[in-house]
Amino acid sequence: VQLQASGGGLVQTGGSLGLSCAASGRIFSSYAMGWYRQAPGKQRELVASMNSVGVTKYSDSVKGRFTISRDNAKSTVYLQMNSLKPEDTAVYYCNLVFDILEVSDYGSEDEYWGQGTQVTVSS
Repeated sequence: VQLQASGGGLVQTGGSLGLSCAASGRIFSSYAMGWYRQAPGKQRELVASMNSVGVTKYSDSVKGRFTISRDNAKSTVYLQMNSLKPEDTAVYYCNLVFDILEVSDYGSEDEYWGQGTQVTVSS
């Protein structure tokens, strides 16, 4: 399984950005797909994820500002980020986990990960 992320970049506080991540390879029908982020000196943390039946999980810090969606036909997940804050600055990693209904808050190294994309929010 390969995950190809795109999007991200530099935006001012209050602005918006979108991320997308396409999965390729042997994709089974049941999987959760989403995003984690890691800021310098901090632990990786869940941003948002959606499982195969459409149930979402968001970090409390992004609820109401970020929206995750996915296109199963394209094996692609999207993250719309609005009202961005400087504390959202981090490297964002796409994540895929098979046969799971709810992802963990910090992810695991035995899951599938994309290459990471930088999101920088200037104050």
